[in-house]
Amino acid sequence: MRVIGVTGGVGAGKSMVLAILKNEYGARLLSADEIGRELMEPGAACFCPVVKAFGEDVVGADGRLDRGKLAGTVFEDAKALECLNGIIHPAVRQEIEERLGRWKYEESREGDAQACLAVIESAILLEAGYEEICEEIWYVYASEETRMRRLEESRGYTRERCLRVMEHQMGEEEFRERASVTIRNDGDIEGMREQIRELLKARKCKYKSGKG
Repeated sequence: MRVIGVTGGVGAGKSMVLAILKNEYGARLLSADEIGRELMEPGAACFCPVVKAFGEDVVGADGRLDRGKLAGTVFEDAKALECLNGIIHPAVRQEIEERLGRWKYEESREGDAQACLAVIESAILLEAGYEEICEEIWYVYASEETRMRRLEESRGYTRERCLRVMEHQMGEEEFRERASVTIRNDGDIEGMREQIRELLKARKCKYKSGKG
């Protein structure tokens, strides 16, 4: 199993890269955000610790965490955000490592000569130290203007909100310095496909499905 980490700033287009890897190369995906949401469901690992830390007010009428209210609590409060991250991030990391372990065991049992490609995606992949479990890190790059346009169109963000979110993320220079490769995502999807095709071709691996 080859483990690749995919990261980049908000609006860079990481989801497009993930879709290509999954649909065309049979990759098994691990989205840190999605796993975090799963772990915050009632009965899951993070639900009770979050309620204990932030109070019953963050629980909605349906018995689930009110993510909007929780986001509002931590958005302008650095200490509250640090507290929430301290609950969520270690649990997500543990869950990711457990899933990778199961997948690797399954691969060894099947004895398949073709490689299984596993992809971990997170905007804070590098800050959270995922280099330790990834063979390489792909940084998805798009210009600031492109990212803001995408966020305005897809999420309805104002320009001011885009800038506030971006300023809390790692800068381009550090992303490039710490990542194994940079994928440009300012163009069309065919350009993205070609970059991914060449990257996987250079690794000389045969994947379970797709065109790689």
